[in-house]
Amino acid sequence: MASVPSDDLKMPIGTEPQSPSHSRPISGVAERWDLIARPFPFNLEPVARKLPSAAHIALVGNFPPQRCGLATFTADTHKALTDHQRGLRCDTYIMHDDDGSEYPTDITRLIARQNRTDYTMAARDIMRSGAELLLVEHEFGIFGGEDGDYVLDLIEAVDIPVAITLHTLLETPSPAQDAIMQRLIARADVLIVMAEYGRNILRNSYGVKDLDIAVIPHGIPDFAYCPPAEAKPQFGLEDKKTILTFGLLSHDKGIDRMIEAMPLIVQNHPDAVYVILGATHPNLVAQEGEALRKKLQARATELGVSDNIRWIDAFVELDELVEYLKAADVYVTPYLNPMQITSGTLSYAVGMGKPVVSTPYIHAAELLVNGNGALVPFGDSKALAQEIDGLLNDDDRRNAMAWTAYSRGRSMIWRRYADALLNRFDAIIAARAGTAAPMMAAVTAL
Repeated sequence: MASVPSDDLKMPIGTEPQSPSHSRPISGVAERWDLIARPFPFNLEPVARKLPSAAHIALVGNFPPQRCGLATFTADTHKALTDHQRGLRCDTYIMHDDDGSEYPTDITRLIARQNRTDYTMAARDIMRSGAELLLVEHEFGIFGGEDGDYVLDLIEAVDIPVAITLHTLLETPSPAQDAIMQRLIARADVLIVMAEYGRNILRNSYGVKDLDIAVIPHGIPDFAYCPPAEAKPQFGLEDKKTILTFGLLSHDKGIDRMIEAMPLIVQNHPDAVYVILGATHPNLVAQEGEALRKKLQARATELGVSDNIRWIDAFVELDELVEYLKAADVYVTPYLNPMQITSGTLSYAVGMGKPVVSTPYIHAAELLVNGNGALVPFGDSKALAQEIDGLLNDDDRRNAMAWTAYSRGRSMIWRRYADALLNRFDAIIAARAGTAAPMMAAVTAL
C-alpha cells in the first residue's frame, strides 16, 4: 500500500541577522541578509471584502500535551487563527485518551477517542455554539473506530460548512479507508492539502474537482535569521560542523543510512557532529521498547563514529527546537518513504534558513527547489555523505542556499497560512449566502 503520511509555534523577531561569522562574504548574497531580517515584503493585511467573513469556527483534532506532529500542527493552526487581526473565535474539540493528560483550560470540549457517543455529543455542542464552519485536522490514526471512522459521526451530524485538512492520503487504500475517504469527500466543502501531489491524488484517485481542493503549504513560525556560529556555544558545539535531524525516531526515518554516511564525512571533517534530536515514536516504544535506538547506536560504534554523533532522546518544545535549528550548518531528512506528503520538521528547517539535504519524498521534492536544498537518492549513504561534505567544504554555496531557504520560508509563516485558510472559509460561507461567485475563481488558486 502506498501511503502518504504526515510528519511526525510564533517566534519573536530577534536581532538583525548578519553574514555567518564562519563564512566568507558572498558577492550578491551576503549583502542581502539585512533585507530578510525585516518582515518579508508581502502584503499580509487582509483584503477588503464585501462578502461575509468567517468570525466563529470549530476546530477538531489532536492537541498538546499529546506528543505528535499533528497535535503541534493543530495547536499552531488554532493560535494562527485566533491571533489573526480580524478577532476570530476558534473553539477546540480535542481527541483524548483516558491517560491523565492535562489539557489547556480553554479547550472547548474533550472527545474520548474510543467513545462513539462523544462524537455526536461534540457535534451537538458545535451546532449549539453558533460556529459557522467546522475545520477537521484528519489523520486515520487519531480518531476512534476502524481506521478512525467515528469522526464521520461528528462530521455528518453538523449542518454547517466543513473544511478537512488531509494529513495522510492513500493512493491504494483498504476498503474501509476508501469508504471513509468517500464519505469525507462527499461531506467536505473544501479539502486542504499541503503539496501539489496531494491535489493530484485527490483528482486522479478520487475524482475530486480542483474547485474543491486548496493547496496551502505547512505553516512555520516567523523569526529572524541567526548565523549558526552564534547559537552553537549553548550546546557545546563551538568549532563543530553541525548536522541535524529532528523528529520522532522510527524505522522509516533513514537514520541508519545517515549514520553509515558519517565515516566519509568525518574523514574530511573530523570536527563534524551529527545531532539526532527526538524521542523514539511512542507507538514504536510500545511495540519494541528502545530496540531501534540501541541498534543505531551499536552501528555507530561499529563504524567508529559514535563520538561524532550526539543523541538527544527527548520530545523538545518549540523554543529548544528553534535553538538547535539555529546551531545547524546542515539539516538532513534521509527519510525512506517516498510518499511522505508533509514534513513539519522540513518546513521549519527551510523557514530557519537551513541548507537541507534530503531524499526526494513528496514534500521535499516540492519544497527544495530553486537552490534552497539538495536531493539525494533514497537509501544512498554515499550520496548523503558526498552532498553534505560538499556543503561543509563550500561556505559560499552553503550560505547562498541558506539565504534562498530563508527567503522561501517567509511565504510560509503562520500568518500567511491563516490568511489562506480564512480566504477560503470566507468563500465557502459566501457560497452558502449566495454571494460567492465573484470570488471563487481567485480563491481556488490558494
